[in-house]
Amino acid sequence: MKSHKLYPWFVVGMLWFVALLNYLDRQMLSTMKPSMMIDIAELVSATNFGRLMAVFLWIYALMSPISGIIADRLNRKWMIVGSLFVWSGVTLLMGYAKTFDQLYVLRAIMGVSEAFYIPAGLSLIADYHQGKTRSLAIGIHTTGIYLGQALGGFGATVADHFSWQMTFHSFGLLGVGYSLILMFFLREKKSYTIDLTKKTTIANEFSMAFKGLGVLLGNIAFWVILFYFSAPSLPGWATKNWLPTLFSDTLHLPMAQAGPMATITMAMASFAGVLIGGVLSDKWVQRNLKGRIYTGVIGLSLTIPALILLGYGHSFTTVLFGALCFGLGFGMFDVNNMPILCQFVSSRYRATGYGLMNLVGIASGAFITNYLGKSIDAGNLGKNFAMLGIVVVIAIILQLTLLKPKYINKTED
Repeated sequence: MKSHKLYPWFVVGMLWFVALLNYLDRQMLSTMKPSMMIDIAELVSATNFGRLMAVFLWIYALMSPISGIIADRLNRKWMIVGSLFVWSGVTLLMGYAKTFDQLYVLRAIMGVSEAFYIPAGLSLIADYHQGKTRSLAIGIHTTGIYLGQALGGFGATVADHFSWQMTFHSFGLLGVGYSLILMFFLREKKSYTIDLTKKTTIANEFSMAFKGLGVLLGNIAFWVILFYFSAPSLPGWATKNWLPTLFSDTLHLPMAQAGPMATITMAMASFAGVLIGGVLSDKWVQRNLKGRIYTGVIGLSLTIPALILLGYGHSFTTVLFGALCFGLGFGMFDVNNMPILCQFVSSRYRATGYGLMNLVGIASGAFITNYLGKSIDAGNLGKNFAMLGIVVVIAIILQLTLLKPKYINKTED
């Protein structure tokens, strides 16, 4: 099966569903606050809820470089299968939680387990798609992420009709079952060889890990990519975690309606954005090495007016258009992050590189999630949403002026 010419697309399809579960399991918590706070009183406070969302992000961020280093050295198939199995098990257990502290611990464990998926999954797709299909393949995979966000918005709806406990139980069992299927059909493919027949020591493994970090951190372009990835993560995570609340407060809707409306609007626009950005980038880079960079910049440019509309809009039309514009632009940006990294970093260190990108990007997300939780209590959510456009402008300027790729696909460091 691995040698079949369609198998690279089969890999994308299998990982598409993993990506969907990855984001669905983490996202549905953001809309189920009204149902859960009936049983867990501490969730009444937006600050406490922000802490619950932020602990996942901090742990996820800190574990991402470690997961990337491991993915560059070991078999990514088993990392993906194990990651899915553990976070799905945690999702299942969250349905049994009785206290805020139990939720907090489980959310932290979920951060550890989910961190092991994205660097391994994206680098595996990049190795299977080394030609003219890389951005499109990653784009299709990314649509699973956005669909997972959209379906996560229905967490409140399912909880209203059944219970929040049943919601966690159902999706947890689904992920555990799918991890068993992946064991039989997913295959590894590294574009370089690692000699695992020789005896190694912990000291040698640390030495190899630090060598990879040294190669990456000694590359000026990688530092620019780090900032370019992290700056838009501020508004990106703000919309993921607080857009349902913004829709509910601005449009005066119950969360059972505002949650699906916010997440579906964003996800469907991002769905279109990753497909448009993937196809455009794959074609543009064949004519101009900065084609992927230009595609990402176009996407980020669309998020600036979107943040203003989301922050200061008070009508259904302005808020909805802001969400659509942000989703479209962020999708075009998001789909090109790994392909841009591939132009500056060889396959030997890409999972490590993306792990570091996740560290800075999600740490930014953890900060903004916690900050906006306090902002809601102070009544400043809309204003602070709009102000996030400033960091996006800085990222665009750095991207255009400092990134000068020499390859479509870098092969050696």
